[in-house]
Amino acid sequence: MIKKHYVADKELVFEHGEIEKVIIIPIVDDFVAEKDESFAVELFNPTGGAKLGKHSKIVVTIINDDDYKTMANKMARLVQIDLDKLNVTKTTWGQQFREAMNVNGGDIETATFGSYIGHSLSLFWKVLFAFVPPTSIAGGWLTFFVSLFFIAILTAVVGDVAAIFGCLVGLKDSITAISFVALGTSLPDTFASMFAAKKSKTADDAIGNVTGSNSVNVFLGLGLPWLVAAIYWESKNLPFTVKAGDLSFSVLVFSICCILGMTVLTLRRFLGVFGKAELGGPAIPKYICSIFFVILWIGYLTLSGLQAYGHIKWQS
Repeated sequence: MIKKHYVADKELVFEHGEIEKVIIIPIVDDFVAEKDESFAVELFNPTGGAKLGKHSKIVVTIINDDDYKTMANKMARLVQIDLDKLNVTKTTWGQQFREAMNVNGGDIETATFGSYIGHSLSLFWKVLFAFVPPTSIAGGWLTFFVSLFFIAILTAVVGDVAAIFGCLVGLKDSITAISFVALGTSLPDTFASMFAAKKSKTADDAIGNVTGSNSVNVFLGLGLPWLVAAIYWESKNLPFTVKAGDLSFSVLVFSICCILGMTVLTLRRFLGVFGKAELGGPAIPKYICSIFFVILWIGYLTLSGLQAYGHIKWQS
């Protein structure tokens, strides 16, 4: 909106002792889109012995605010688009399928070559999970339970495929379980922790996701099947007995690795060399910690494998 002005020619009176005066210029508002406009304010014909100084004229420019409003509107639309992306609520199945079948969820302008590669590789899974009911139905509870059902089915499939692969390459079931099966079922947790580390202000979400996931695996994942099996065999009037195998050594090594990992996380919180942060920090210590954790995982698999094949003697 540009603001017009009146043309005025008035007398400006300075009283005795006054050295400043305020000139009020009326402004007329309109809604015509125009560029910047300027007008001049000039002092002339002094009387009563007054004299004009070196600068008796000034140019005032009225800035066009239409461009600023347009820019502000564009920024507001972009912010709203970002808020819509952060919103987990999807209104319809159609919206979910459109986002699943388009690169970057339909945001093609920011899509990169890697985005197209990732979209091609994950298209089947995107479309599959688009069948999950949108969160706008039943307050999101239906989405939650159906998602758990989908995850359970995929976990079972991944476990079976990993077990078959272990049989093909001649690995023992105990090694297949802690390597391929564990890797396949833990990848979703890994990506969830990665996104949590990037988006959250603290490391609590990323680390809590790992510890919480493992607590579910240990307490619920083991306890619930054992409870069902015990009830089943009790109904048959038969004892429910599962003999121990090589798991005791593997659990011992795993516990030692966990203690080392938690020690490193605790030291990172308090030592300045790590930036006093559980995640991130200075580049070199950050990479050293990452390599150390990977070595712990490789060492755990190596020691468990050597014991399973008799290279390490262990009496359970």
